Amino acid sequence: MSTKNLLLIFTKNPELGKVKTRLAKTIGDERALTVYKALLKHTHKTTKDLDVEKHVYYSNEIVENDLWKKGFKKYVQEGEDLGIRMKNAFLNGFAEGYENIVIIGSDMFAITENHLKEAFEKLNSNSVVIGPAEDGGYYLLGMQKDQTFVLDHKEWSTESVFPDTVKDIQERNLSFDTIETLNDIDTEEDLMQSSDEVLEKLGFVK
Repeated sequence: MSTKNLLLIFTKNPELGKVKTRLAKTIGDERALTVYKALLKHTHKTTKDLDVEKHVYYSNEIVENDLWKKGFKKYVQEGEDLGIRMKNAFLNGFAEGYENIVIIGSDMFAITENHLKEAFEKLNSNSVVIGPAEDGGYYLLGMQKDQTFVLDHKEWSTESVFPDTVKDIQERNLSFDTIETLNDIDTEEDLMQSSDEVLEKLGFVK
């Protein structure tokens, strides 16, 4: 890979009562925070050795001495909703001269370094690449040059996000591809669909 490739990582500052709020409704704020911190560690482990530039975008404020202190440039998300915040991050990356940009969140235990490598490889021959989530959204979005129109007018956190995004791409006759569909962890049901290994790390049992 080359320095023309950029990975954007969106995170929330790990604060009690402010992360994994849907999950917290059934397992409580403290356990939800524990889950999210484990998700952050997994995301860091998955991305730290990837041979691309990496920018971390915090939800509220930059934390200097944390997981992302080495090998990651730090920014704060800007915008009123998720689509605007992601669009601004993409536009910042393109303005800095990057050509292929991929964005991920930080609540996906199933994501691997190979998924990220595959996404960047597919951007060599496609305008957009998407990693669909089982709930109808997506956990990864990549684009070759500025295709940020795909982030406009979406009902975030709904099952329409992925199909609406594909429709927008097809209407402009752009090439796109997908990588493996994965399950993100938003609810206790999502959590319990995780592997025994993941649940053991979190102190959960099926």
